[in-house]
Amino acid sequence: MAKGMTKSKIIAGIADAAGITKKQATCALEGLVQMAYKGAKDAFTIPGLGKLVKVKRAARMGRNPATGEVISIPAKTVLKFRIAKAAKDAIL
Repeated sequence: MAKGMTKSKIIAGIADAAGITKKQATCALEGLVQMAYKGAKDAFTIPGLGKLVKVKRAARMGRNPATGEVISIPAKTVLKFRIAKAAKDAIL
């Protein structure tokens, strides 16, 4: 299985692509992450890549895989990333 890119490799790639220093690229990446954290509650979109959205999951019944016992799973809110069509087309 292939490993994902590390943070330092992503920063180096941003710096090379934009023609800026790694320190500036780090600030840009951290700024984007902070904006995503703050904007996720209202759906945060990165054009051409995708969107972070909050989704409410309903309560449901599940099964403990170790014992087979039926358990109740409570409702909760989760964060999902929906891939943009342009990204899907480029990758697939």
